[in-house]
Amino acid sequence: MPQPAFHGPLPAVGTVAPTLRYVNSERQEKTLADHKGEVVVLTAFPSVDTKVCATQTRTFNKQVADTGARVLSISMDLPFALSRFCAAEGIANVEAGSDFRHRDAAQVWGAAIAEGAMAGTLGRITWVIDRQGVIRYLEVAPELGAEPDYEAALNAAKGLL
Repeated sequence: MPQPAFHGPLPAVGTVAPTLRYVNSERQEKTLADHKGEVVVLTAFPSVDTKVCATQTRTFNKQVADTGARVLSISMDLPFALSRFCAAEGIANVEAGSDFRHRDAAQVWGAAIAEGAMAGTLGRITWVIDRQGVIRYLEVAPELGAEPDYEAALNAAKGLL
Protein backbone atom coordinates (compact mmCIF):
# COMPACT_ATOMS: atom_id res chain seq x y z
CA MET A 1 0.00 0.00 0.00
CA PRO A 2 1.61 3.30 -1.06
CA GLN A 3 2.00 6.07 1.49
CA PRO A 4 -1.30 8.00 1.41
CA ALA A 5 -1.77 11.76 1.14
CA PHE A 6 -1.31 13.74 4.34
CA HIS A 7 -3.38 16.42 6.03
CA GLY A 8 -0.89 19.17 5.32
CA PRO A 9 2.70 19.94 4.47
CA LEU A 10 5.20 18.20 6.73
CA PRO A 11 7.78 20.27 8.63
CA ALA A 12 10.91 20.31 6.46
CA VAL A 13 14.60 19.85 7.14
CA GLY A 14 16.14 23.13 8.30
CA THR A 15 12.96 24.44 9.93
CA VAL A 16 12.27 24.80 13.63
CA ALA A 17 10.12 21.94 14.89
CA PRO A 18 6.55 23.13 15.50
CA THR A 19 4.62 22.72 18.72
CA LEU A 20 3.90 19.11 19.61
CA ARG A 21 1.76 18.31 22.62
CA TYR A 22 1.01 14.67 23.45
CA VAL A 23 -0.12 12.39 26.25
CA ASN A 24 2.46 9.80 27.27
CA SER A 25 1.75 6.19 28.21
CA GLU A 26 1.35 7.24 31.86
CA ARG A 27 -1.40 9.69 30.77
CA GLN A 28 0.79 12.74 31.51
CA GLU A 29 0.64 15.85 29.33
CA LYS A 30 3.98 16.35 27.59
CA THR A 31 5.45 18.50 24.82
CA LEU A 32 8.35 18.29 22.42
CA ALA A 33 9.72 21.35 24.24
CA ASP A 34 10.21 19.08 27.28
CA HIS A 35 13.08 17.55 25.27
CA LYS A 36 14.85 20.79 24.34
CA GLY A 37 18.58 20.24 24.58
CA GLU A 38 18.23 16.60 23.51
CA VAL A 39 18.58 15.07 20.06
CA VAL A 40 15.15 13.62 19.31
CA VAL A 41 14.20 10.96 16.80
CA LEU A 42 10.49 11.63 16.33
CA THR A 43 8.52 8.89 14.67
CA ALA A 44 4.87 8.96 13.67
CA PHE A 45 2.90 5.86 12.73
CA PRO A 46 -0.69 4.56 12.64
CA SER A 47 -0.90 2.17 15.64
CA VAL A 48 1.20 -0.10 17.84
CA ASP A 49 -1.49 -2.70 17.21
CA THR A 50 -0.21 -3.26 13.68
CA LYS A 51 2.73 -5.52 12.84
CA VAL A 52 4.98 -2.91 11.20
CA CYS A 53 4.35 -0.25 13.85
CA ALA A 54 5.09 -2.73 16.64
CA THR A 55 8.28 -3.83 14.86
CA GLN A 56 9.27 -0.19 14.36
CA THR A 57 8.89 0.58 18.06
CA ARG A 58 10.79 -2.56 19.11
CA THR A 59 13.60 -1.85 16.64
CA PHE A 60 14.08 1.79 17.64
CA ASN A 61 13.97 0.70 21.30
CA LYS A 62 16.79 -1.77 20.70
CA GLN A 63 18.94 0.31 18.39
CA VAL A 64 18.80 3.66 20.23
CA ALA A 65 19.87 2.24 23.61
CA ASP A 66 23.49 3.38 23.49
CA THR A 67 23.25 6.43 21.23
CA GLY A 68 22.32 9.20 23.67
CA ALA A 69 19.37 10.22 21.49
CA ARG A 70 15.74 10.29 22.63
CA VAL A 71 13.15 8.40 20.57
CA LEU A 72 9.62 9.75 20.75
CA SER A 73 6.99 7.68 18.94
CA ILE A 74 3.63 9.32 18.31
CA SER A 75 0.41 7.66 17.18
CA MET A 76 -3.33 8.06 17.63
CA ASP A 77 -3.34 5.09 20.03
CA LEU A 78 -4.84 5.82 23.41
CA PRO A 79 -2.36 6.04 26.31
CA PHE A 80 -3.81 2.79 27.72
CA ALA A 81 -2.86 0.88 24.55
CA LEU A 82 0.60 2.46 24.50
CA SER A 83 1.17 1.57 28.15
CA ARG A 84 0.01 -2.02 27.60
CA PHE A 85 2.24 -2.44 24.54
CA CYS A 86 5.34 -0.89 26.15
CA ALA A 87 4.95 -2.99 29.31
CA ALA A 88 4.39 -6.23 27.39
CA GLU A 89 7.34 -5.57 25.06
CA GLY A 90 9.78 -4.16 27.62
CA ILE A 91 10.02 -0.84 25.77
CA ALA A 92 12.34 1.32 27.89
CA ASN A 93 14.23 3.47 25.35
CA VAL A 94 11.26 4.88 23.43
CA GLU A 95 8.76 7.35 24.84
CA ALA A 96 5.35 6.53 23.42
CA GLY A 97 2.97 9.44 22.97
CA SER A 98 -0.64 9.74 21.96
CA ASP A 99 -1.87 12.46 19.61
CA PHE A 100 -5.53 11.69 20.39
CA ARG A 101 -6.14 14.77 22.56
CA HIS A 102 -4.34 17.69 20.92
CA ARG A 103 -3.82 16.32 17.38
CA ASP A 104 -0.68 18.43 16.95
CA ALA A 105 1.12 15.68 15.01
CA ALA A 106 -1.94 15.26 12.82
CA GLN A 107 -2.75 18.91 12.18
CA VAL A 108 0.22 21.15 13.08
CA TRP A 109 2.79 18.69 11.72
CA GLY A 110 0.42 17.65 8.89
CA ALA A 111 1.10 13.94 9.52
CA ALA A 112 -2.51 12.72 9.50
CA ILE A 113 -3.51 10.45 6.68
CA ALA A 114 -6.11 12.39 4.71
CA GLU A 115 -8.02 9.66 2.88
CA GLY A 116 -8.85 5.98 2.72
CA ALA A 117 -9.24 3.29 5.36
CA MET A 118 -6.48 4.75 7.56
CA ALA A 119 -7.73 8.36 7.40
CA GLY A 120 -7.17 10.20 10.66
CA THR A 121 -4.27 8.05 11.83
CA LEU A 122 -0.69 9.19 11.36
CA GLY A 123 1.53 8.23 8.45
CA ARG A 124 4.89 6.50 8.84
CA ILE A 125 7.24 9.47 9.13
CA THR A 126 10.57 10.00 10.90
CA TRP A 127 12.19 13.30 11.81
CA VAL A 128 15.45 13.92 13.65
CA ILE A 129 15.54 17.14 15.65
CA ASP A 130 18.73 18.71 16.98
CA ARG A 131 19.34 20.10 20.47
CA GLN A 132 18.15 23.57 19.38
CA GLY A 133 14.84 22.22 18.03
CA VAL A 134 15.74 22.34 14.31
CA ILE A 135 14.71 19.47 12.06
CA ARG A 136 17.82 17.88 10.53
CA TYR A 137 16.35 14.72 8.94
CA LEU A 138 13.03 13.73 7.41
CA GLU A 139 11.93 10.41 5.97
CA VAL A 140 8.49 9.47 4.72
CA ALA A 141 8.32 5.71 4.27
CA PRO A 142 7.65 4.89 0.60
CA GLU A 143 4.70 2.72 1.63
CA LEU A 144 2.59 2.75 4.77
CA GLY A 145 3.51 -0.92 5.30
CA ALA A 146 7.28 -0.28 4.97
CA GLU A 147 9.58 0.10 7.94
CA PRO A 148 11.58 3.31 8.28
CA ASP A 149 15.28 3.44 7.45
CA TYR A 150 16.47 2.93 11.03
CA GLU A 151 20.14 3.19 10.16
CA ALA A 152 19.76 6.50 8.32
CA ALA A 153 17.68 8.03 11.12
CA LEU A 154 20.03 6.88 13.86
CA ASN A 155 23.09 7.97 11.89
CA ALA A 156 21.51 11.41 11.51
CA ALA A 157 20.92 11.50 15.27
CA LYS A 158 24.43 10.29 16.11
CA GLY A 159 25.85 13.03 13.88
CA LEU A 160 24.19 15.61 16.14
CA LEU A 161 25.40 14.21 19.45
